[in-house]
Amino acid sequence: MLQFQPPGFGQGVVQTSLGLMVYYTPVDPMWASSTFWQKETVPTLVFLHSFGGGASAYEWSKVYPAFASDYRVLAPDLIGWGQSTHPVRNYQIDDYLTTIAEFIQKTCPHRAIAVASSLTAALVIRLAVQQPNLFQSLVLICPSGFDDFGQGAGRRLPLQLIGTPLLNDLIYSVGAQNELAVRNFLQRFLFAKPDRVTEEMVAAYLTSAQQPNAKYAALAFLQGELYFDLARYIPQLTVPTGMIWGEAAQFTSLELGRRLAQLNPQAIRKFQAIASTGVLPHLETPEIVIGLLQLYLQTLAI
Repeated sequence: MLQFQPPGFGQGVVQTSLGLMVYYTPVDPMWASSTFWQKETVPTLVFLHSFGGGASAYEWSKVYPAFASDYRVLAPDLIGWGQSTHPVRNYQIDDYLTTIAEFIQKTCPHRAIAVASSLTAALVIRLAVQQPNLFQSLVLICPSGFDDFGQGAGRRLPLQLIGTPLLNDLIYSVGAQNELAVRNFLQRFLFAKPDRVTEEMVAAYLTSAQQPNAKYAALAFLQGELYFDLARYIPQLTVPTGMIWGEAAQFTSLELGRRLAQLNPQAIRKFQAIASTGVLPHLETPEIVIGLLQLYLQTLAI
């Protein structure tokens, strides 16, 4: 996956209780050897990708280079995704709460600013409720537990089919491990405008989906093992948070986003919708997300 990262970025590795988490960070001397960048007082931005076949840190690769000269930038592949370890297991919510916390504890000398999307953003809210000391602030793109307010969303296959070993293999092979399926997934479900999907995006998602044992995390997501009602946790959030929402996001509508944000206006201080974008506006219209993120980060410095 390193071939899909921006120039000047290299890999690092952190050991977690479920295996190695690979992450991407600046290695170009312009950044990495900078006296400013090496100061422990420099805030750390941790970019966390969403779930779904072929997901990886590539999802944020059009955004985080814009912040590398002013922040410590870290973009990990979550356990079970990208080039991180892919344990053969029935993934559960606690697997991700634990390994994300371990990653932050081992890489961030001070509280992190977490930038996360979709279901991972919802998990970050849960983690921030459990361990608020890990975070200075959160910036969340379309956060959803996919069962918010008790209304399931995003499940596209009957549960009685998912979980049958032979069918699991077939579903993953047909749905995630070929170029046509990946392109269709990006164009029909993740992006508002299909013509924004590039060949590089298709190649990056396909490469991630084809990693050994990648099916286990993807099928856990598809089966709903990782779903929960985010509305139960947002009222408990105390970490300052901004939300960005793609107006055309499937399964997680703009109305859902506003309803979630209204549960805790004390913590969720900013809510911004982006027109004509899906659930990944940071990949679909990265320049807009960069601008919004810069504005939000400026408010933290005041």
